[in-house]
Amino acid sequence: MAHSTNPLVRFYFKVGLIPQIVLGLLLGIALAAISREVALDMSFIGSLFINALKSVAPILVLILVIASISNHQHGKRANMSELLALYFAGMMLAALLATVASFIFPSQISLGDSIDKSKLTPPGSVIEVLKTLLDKMIDNPINALVNANYIGLIIWGVGIGIALRHSSETTKTMMNDLSLAISFIVKIIIRFAPIGVFGLVASTLAETGFGELAKYAHLLVVLVSCMLIVALIINPLLAFLVMRKNPYPLVFTSLKESAIPAFFTRSSAANIPVNMEICRKLKMDEDTYSVAVPLGATINMSGAAVTITVLTLATVYSMGMSIDILSAVLLCIVASVCACGASGIAGGSLLLIPVACSMFGIPNEISAKVIGIGIAIGVIQDSVETALNSSSDVVFIGAVSEKVKRRKTQ
Repeated sequence: MAHSTNPLVRFYFKVGLIPQIVLGLLLGIALAAISREVALDMSFIGSLFINALKSVAPILVLILVIASISNHQHGKRANMSELLALYFAGMMLAALLATVASFIFPSQISLGDSIDKSKLTPPGSVIEVLKTLLDKMIDNPINALVNANYIGLIIWGVGIGIALRHSSETTKTMMNDLSLAISFIVKIIIRFAPIGVFGLVASTLAETGFGELAKYAHLLVVLVSCMLIVALIINPLLAFLVMRKNPYPLVFTSLKESAIPAFFTRSSAANIPVNMEICRKLKMDEDTYSVAVPLGATINMSGAAVTITVLTLATVYSMGMSIDILSAVLLCIVASVCACGASGIAGGSLLLIPVACSMFGIPNEISAKVIGIGIAIGVIQDSVETALNSSSDVVFIGAVSEKVKRRKTQ
């Protein structure tokens, strides 16, 4: 297709994906400002794009994990313990930062006239979250695929992958080819991201209005500022402690090549092929990133930890409740645990806000309204959150890979 004689098709493939996405964003904003009715009609374009991503992401995660583990050679280290430590440290520090920022710049939200999402049935306690996570881990694999249960898919992928490590080379090659085939399908869908972004932005702004975003400008500033600090200060600091060299070239590469596509697709799972390609291009340790990229897309959720913490404390302040330091620290831990269970698709972290709210006795009726507010500002909040989550994977994997290379040369 890239060699087509049609000048428009040739131009489409010649221009980079990121400039195309930015153009789609600007056109979507312009259409929402010019004609609300036409912009609303564009919702089907955005829905098609999101549904395509949601349909392929679960099978992608399952096959990638099976292929990477089954093809992992005996005696080679995948360095998962170091990566898991980085993932959890990043989420804990992100939640702690969000707590401090919420104390210094408390946000007020209107709970009286916010959207009521009564049909949502979020979990009600920390124990319930842990029980739900355990249930997800042993879920039927077909059911996990249908419901996009990424925790269950990771467990099944690891189990099948370990079992297939003793299979024939032909079977391993078939699994590897299958993972490449599904990744190719995802790449085709990603090529339509500019069109999907155009429809998403136009319809979302036409539905919620520019004023709805301005209404919660303070809340958005706190959320986005915390996520930027995590991306530009906390993640580089953690990476430096591991790789012992300037982390910013790696950080800026991850922000440019991973965060920007993730910002618009709003799906960590759908951004897996993008991150795999970045890791390959940067010559990272393949034994590490082949397992770590799918895993990170499921459990490395610093942005989710920020969202859960900030929106929970905004609810606490809006209800006139007081909070002590001990409760705030506990909230950081809960937010980090909850973030691990956040779905890899758009808006996954919002459904876990009631878990943190339950720590302060806030009923699900109130926290469901907070979810509604989160959905209203999600066009910015969820996009930045996903960008942080996805780019963090590349930074941490790159840091561990650099340490592995240094270890091999010594």
